Amino acid sequence: MTFLSKVKGDGQCPDPGPSRLPALLPVLDPAVHRLLSDDGNRLATLTNQYGSPLNIVFPHILGQNLARIANAFDRHAVKSNIFYAAKVNKSHSLISAAVSCGIGVDVSSLFELEDALVSGCDGSLICASGPAKPTDFHQKLIDVGALISIDSLEELYDLVALTGNREQGHRTRILLRYRPINASASRFGLAPEDMPEALRFVAQHSGDLAFEGFHFHLGGYAHENRVQAFCEITEWVRVAADLGLSVSMIDIGGGLPVRYVEPDSYAAFLAVQNGDHYRNGIVPRSFYPYGGAVDATEWIDRFLLAVGPEDMTVGQYLRATGIAIGLEPGRSLADQTAISVFRITRTKNLPDGTCVLFAEGSSFSACETWFASEFLVDPILISAAVPGQANAGEKPENGPVRAYVAGHSCLDEDIISNRLISFTTKPQKGDLLVYGNTAGYQMDLLENEFHRVPMPRRISISADLATVQPDDQKGTSR
Repeated sequence: MTFLSKVKGDGQCPDPGPSRLPALLPVLDPAVHRLLSDDGNRLATLTNQYGSPLNIVFPHILGQNLARIANAFDRHAVKSNIFYAAKVNKSHSLISAAVSCGIGVDVSSLFELEDALVSGCDGSLICASGPAKPTDFHQKLIDVGALISIDSLEELYDLVALTGNREQGHRTRILLRYRPINASASRFGLAPEDMPEALRFVAQHSGDLAFEGFHFHLGGYAHENRVQAFCEITEWVRVAADLGLSVSMIDIGGGLPVRYVEPDSYAAFLAVQNGDHYRNGIVPRSFYPYGGAVDATEWIDRFLLAVGPEDMTVGQYLRATGIAIGLEPGRSLADQTAISVFRITRTKNLPDGTCVLFAEGSSFSACETWFASEFLVDPILISAAVPGQANAGEKPENGPVRAYVAGHSCLDEDIISNRLISFTTKPQKGDLLVYGNTAGYQMDLLENEFHRVPMPRRISISADLATVQPDDQKGTSR
């Protein structure tokens, strides 16, 4: 195996040469860089053993991400309670890594809860933030002493009905999930007009409910929106205090930004792209901010230094009240913790001079095109050819080419990348396409067994790259 896109020592791929667009070079963790630095021989062996697509997880990197996030709060002397959002990825080794680091786990289903418990997470460190919890999920959360985020008055009433059957003195821990004014169209959370009734009900059932604070979750990555929602919450902190309810935590949800490519390259790409750069002639209306100027730690700094309630900064308010900030990072804790490898089964020339690369795998394992968007990170091409030896029956074309990537299914929509990606050398059958940083909602959000093809395999690899083990069945990574 040889690289056709070499990996630089700084952990990025080089510019792929002649290109009509700026290259979107993946930022890579040093451990990932080391794995890719043996000319792809290790990847070829693993792909031959486990199949394509292959998801390779680096669980130790989660601890590095956690340290940066926790240190950001420590610099401001703000107490933090961090819960790994298990929904971001189905890897059991990532949950185990979070538990080993001593943080909690945010779960949204009975199955995620059971996985967290099997991984050794204490029930008191589990937070359940899902909006539609069935009775068996509620019951298990109560039994293990988890913290439950209440999404509606109806859920609150249901929970008390269950809690009332418990032995005297057993109180169910709760947060009230608030729907901020700037998210009024959302179906999630308690609307402002419902919050007084919710707080009165909690106060009236203080023998059954242990109220710990408030929770909100907003889409997008603007810290200003979170500051506004935080300020709204502080008004309810006062209302709660008047009812004899003390607040120990305000949970601001997840949504810390992650940087996949360098900001300058990303901005340059967005500035010049047009329909000619996509196989379907359509520029997606929105993208994840893959090359945002603000990373997770700077986002935390901006949030805590923003002017908040009572002319104090958010950080000053938290220090003055002793309230802890709650946080449910998913993508930002999983940043750089996985790569996905697709093997090319065929390269097909198209009349317009471009070509399509058929991958052994589908876009169900690379989800952005299903959301009418794109994963704006260039794949790394690794050649299967042995230097100096021609493949039998093949006549490699070594010139540069623009190509999009399609899955193996019979669906026209099975497109891994509509974007026409520039390659310095035309990819061939058996070559590998390596996508960096795919752990965050990318590699397994939509995976299924269409055409009866088995689920893609997932393996975890140790920090020294010496130990590989399956990571796609419960218990195998623990």
